Amino acid sequence: MAATGQKKSIVVVGGGIIGSTTAYFLAHHAKFNPELHTITLLEATKIAGGASGKAGGLLALWAYPKSIVPLSYRLHKELAEKHGGEDRWGYRAVHCGQLDTKARASKSAGKGDGLSLKKRTQDALGLLKSAGVPKDLDWVSPEEIQSYSEMGDPSTTAQVHPYQFTTSMAALAAEKGVRIVYGSATSINHSAGAVESVTYTSKDDGTSKTLPADIVILTAGPWTRTIWPSAPISAMRAHSVVIKPSRPVSAYALFTSIEMPHGSEVTPEIYARPNQEVYACGEGDSLIPLPTSSDLVRVDESRCQDIIDQVTSISDELRDGEIMAKQACYLPNVTNGGGPMIGETAVKGLLMGAGHTCWGIQNAPGTAQCLSELVWEGRVRSANIGALDPRKFM
Repeated sequence: MAATGQKKSIVVVGGGIIGSTTAYFLAHHAKFNPELHTITLLEATKIAGGASGKAGGLLALWAYPKSIVPLSYRLHKELAEKHGGEDRWGYRAVHCGQLDTKARASKSAGKGDGLSLKKRTQDALGLLKSAGVPKDLDWVSPEEIQSYSEMGDPSTTAQVHPYQFTTSMAALAAEKGVRIVYGSATSINHSAGAVESVTYTSKDDGTSKTLPADIVILTAGPWTRTIWPSAPISAMRAHSVVIKPSRPVSAYALFTSIEMPHGSEVTPEIYARPNQEVYACGEGDSLIPLPTSSDLVRVDESRCQDIIDQVTSISDELRDGEIMAKQACYLPNVTNGGGPMIGETAVKGLLMGAGHTCWGIQNAPGTAQCLSELVWEGRVRSANIGALDPRKFM
C-alpha cells in the first residue's frame, strides 16, 4: 500500500467529517502525485449532511480514546493556524464546566417580549460567585445554581463549527485535486481478497456506476454497516437546537444537570459559539431506525422543544433569543463497545474509519492522519492505534 511510484486509485466513501478530513490529509501528503494518483470522495447527499453538520463541535484533550486524542487535538490547532480556522470555521479555545442547577418556570425561547436585558445586579453576581461560577459566565440564571465545577480550560478545551469545518476540509481537498462525486455507495467489490471497485447509485441520474479502486476507505459513519454488513456499527439518533441569544455570551461549553419543576433531572449540553449562536443537545434515542440517507432523517419537534424548554429555564439570554434550527442526526457507535475502528481490514486495500460516537469532530484529524499514513507510508507512525484495529472488532 505504500508504493507510491505507481498509479493508484483511492475512493473515500462518506463525505462527513471523517471522510472529508481524510480526503484532505491524503491530498496534502507529500507523496500524493496527481499525475499518478486519483482520490475520489463519494458522498450520498451533501458534504456534512449528517451528524458532521449538526454536532456540537467540542474539542477536548480529556476526550477518548487516549491513543488519538492528543494527536487530533494538536492537528485541529495546526489546521486552524494554517487555514485561518478562527474565521473560516470558528476555531477557538473555550472553558468547559459541569453546572448543577434547578429550572425556573420559563417561557420558551423565541417567544420573548422583545425587552432588552439589563445587566446582572450585584446580588445576582454574588450568587454566581458563591456557587463557584466564573465571573464571565454571566448568562446562566444564578438563583437556583447548586454548584459549578471546571472540566476544562482554554489550554485543554476548544471548539469548531462542525459544518464549517467539514465543508472547509472538503473544499481544501478539492483544491489539491480530490474529485467529489455524489451518489450512494451500494457495494465495495473485491475478489481474491483485495478491493477492485465501488458501485454507487448516481445522485444526478439514478443510474448505477462503478469507480475503480485500489484502496477504499470506508468512512460512512452510521451508514457503514449498510455498505459493509460485517461492520459492527449501530446508530443512535440525537436532537439539537441552535439559538441566537439576546446578547453575545462568553465562550463556555456546559455539561448540565437540571432539576425540572416536575422533579425529573435532565442533562442537556450547551455550547456557546463565536458567531453569536448557542448550540444545545439532549439525550439520544433509538426510536426511529436509521434511514437510507442523511436527507431522510426525521426530526421530532417535541424532543427539540424539550431541549428548548430545558436550556431556556436557566438562561434569560436563551429564553429571549431566537430559535435558528431544530435538527436531528445519527451518531455511529461500535456495537460491542470500544472503538472507533481505524485501520486495515481483512480485505486488502479496504481501510475503515468508523464508530467515533460523539467524539467524531474531535478525533477526525487524528483519524485522517493515521489513515493517510497507512495509504502513503504503509504504517501509522503518528499514534499507536493497535487497539482500534478494525480486525479486532469484525
